[in-house]
Amino acid sequence: MSRRYLPNIIITGTPGCGKSSHSQNLVSHIKESIGKDLKHFNISDIAKDQKFIESYDAKLDTSIVDEDKLLDYLEVALEKGGIIIDWHCCEIFPERLIDLVVVLKVDNSILYDRLKKRNYNDLKLQENLDCEIMEIILNEARDSYIPEIVIELNSNDIDELENNVERIALWIENWLNDHKNGVTNELQPAESESELEREGEEEEEEREQDEEESNEEMEHLEDLE
Repeated sequence: MSRRYLPNIIITGTPGCGKSSHSQNLVSHIKESIGKDLKHFNISDIAKDQKFIESYDAKLDTSIVDEDKLLDYLEVALEKGGIIIDWHCCEIFPERLIDLVVVLKVDNSILYDRLKKRNYNDLKLQENLDCEIMEIILNEARDSYIPEIVIELNSNDIDELENNVERIALWIENWLNDHKNGVTNELQPAESESELEREGEEEEEEREQDEEESNEEMEHLEDLE
């Protein structure tokens, strides 16, 4: 039975919230404070480098990642532990391999300015602002992982970034003290039931969507007749 002796952490949020800055600072802080080597995985960069991009959305100026290939590539590293996952999407990663999910939040006016500096087109900019306003990523995190491992942190300025890094670093130190023998990479019974239930709900949603599309096609054909 494989075990990991360092935690895996997801740092997520809408583009422009400071995921990469938090991840990089956290890796440096942990190395300096307790001498542990964490690895920062910028998923967007990995997807491009490993050719996991399956399509491109021209309207939103964004790449669509093949999640199956991505997860196959990441699984071995995640089982070893000590990975900081930096991505705007969090729900695809197996619950059994994730120990903490940090959702970064930014005030809308600040986020707007940051995205403008990245030259986002109007549609892409509004899409990300709407995502932040509606707390899409936070809700996805809460739906995908147990509440105890999901935390929400503000990321509006450098002071908040530094405080967040110190807070996450303290959590890592406590995790190491509490798990001197590591943690298993295998599914626990409760987790197995949770993942199976979630998969069943997703399959049911897909079936309902297929039925709706089929009904719409039939109505369209009837209108043509």
